[in-house]
Amino acid sequence: MTATDDEPVVEFNPSAEFQITDGPRDIGLCFVGDGFVAGYGDPKALGWVSRVVGRSPVTDADLSAYNLGVRGESSAEVMSRWRAECAPRWLDRSERRLVVGVGAGDVAAGITTARSRLNLANILDEATTTGISTFVVGPTPTLDAEVNQRLEVLADAQADVCSRRAVPYVDCFHPLRDHDQWQSDLAAGDGVHPGQAGYGLIAWLVLHAGWQDWLKVNG
Repeated sequence: MTATDDEPVVEFNPSAEFQITDGPRDIGLCFVGDGFVAGYGDPKALGWVSRVVGRSPVTDADLSAYNLGVRGESSAEVMSRWRAECAPRWLDRSERRLVVGVGAGDVAAGITTARSRLNLANILDEATTTGISTFVVGPTPTLDAEVNQRLEVLADAQADVCSRRAVPYVDCFHPLRDHDQWQSDLAAGDGVHPGQAGYGLIAWLVLHAGWQDWLKVNG
């Protein structure tokens, strides 16, 4: 892919396979991203993250989950902070895992797709080279057709970045774009962030996109 707007071309390097260390499993699970990760707009204050963690059966490991989502943040901002904020949560954990959810902030800020690709690639590559297992949850559609055109391009780009690295990627855009319940949930709010039902739909997509296989917990 050739970058546009003078953005550098993303260099794709194969990821090393993540290895679970011997001994008791002690998982530090960090979620970084924007307001969708934070669960903004959910009257139950659960978002998709708490719903997913609550449905992750862990019988053979200790699991500590941390939601580090910040409303309105772009991939560039997440890239600049994830390491510092995750490090203390991973201290003394034998297994470090990172879930990334970005995209909406990039479109709102006018960040090019090429730059968004590069930011996500940098996060994944840095994590991989330091023994951290990664999982990516893509952006969701809005009620604005013009915004959705840009989000679709970004979602496809994120899927490609993850595919080249064998990183699990959850496509939330295409399954939800014409979903009646998703659209009605957005219409009841700000047209961008879902409510309780919408976050439940995102959680369902995550849980059925290889989540338990990635986390290696009992299903």
